[in-house]
Amino acid sequence: METSQISEKFSHLVMNHPCLGRAPHRGRLHLPVSPACNIKCRFCTRSFNRRENRPGVTRSVLPVAEAMEVVAQAIQLCPEISVVGIAGPGDSLATDHALDCFRRLREEYPDLIGCLSTNGLSLPQQARAIAAAGVHSVTVTVNAVDPAIQAQIIDWIALDGRRLSGAAAAAVLIDSQLTGIRLLSELNILVKINCVLIPSLNGAHIGEIARVTAAAGAAIINIIPLIPQGDFADWPAPDCDDLQQARSAAERFLPVFRHCRHCRADACGLLGRDVSAELYRDVSAENTFSHG
Repeated sequence: METSQISEKFSHLVMNHPCLGRAPHRGRLHLPVSPACNIKCRFCTRSFNRRENRPGVTRSVLPVAEAMEVVAQAIQLCPEISVVGIAGPGDSLATDHALDCFRRLREEYPDLIGCLSTNGLSLPQQARAIAAAGVHSVTVTVNAVDPAIQAQIIDWIALDGRRLSGAAAAAVLIDSQLTGIRLLSELNILVKINCVLIPSLNGAHIGEIARVTAAAGAAIINIIPLIPQGDFADWPAPDCDDLQQARSAAERFLPVFRHCRHCRADACGLLGRDVSAELYRDVSAENTFSHG
């Protein structure tokens, strides 16, 4: 299933959002404003550095006011930027920073597309606030729709002052993700699914993830190969055959995005041409990560 089959109501996003597959000539800026996370995924290792190109990595966490200055500088460096996204380095809904940033972005740069990435745990409570903040698309990372599988991927979740683990935590997370996707779809927000492919764990489950999330209202899916790290440091990364099988299973139900570049939380530029080193050349990293 091709990305051209995304609903016509999202045609403006498809033609201007590089992460939807049909706008390689457009650029994106990721603002690293969200330091905290409400989930501990076993494959996640967040870091402050300038060298790694992967999610969860940034040079620093920006205050919202400073982030607006970075937007202005980024547009000067890369006029092709059409999308401002927030993808961490923690979860974008674990604190208020991301939505505060999108509200300011809507006021100061109304022509830019707002894109938020989240693990989905807080989506049911935040869906309407996301829409009100002017966010156009939301990426939800869904690695399983079976609690038995999800429980092997996450250590715990933090929700309403409680820390849950095991199958109970997995079931809560999956229910929150699917409920949130439905709400976002009803609010006419495009939902993209990110799915980390761990072949021996969820490899045979990818088609079911696509089927269930499509039924909930998702518009497109991106299969991300596991980066062996954290508790999965000794697990093999998917090979080309694993990735192709997963994409083939998923595209029975959803268009598949095929140009992912494992973007950092502070990425800037076009896919394949990053200018973040120039944008952040005077930034010094400060460790402010936290878990909920």
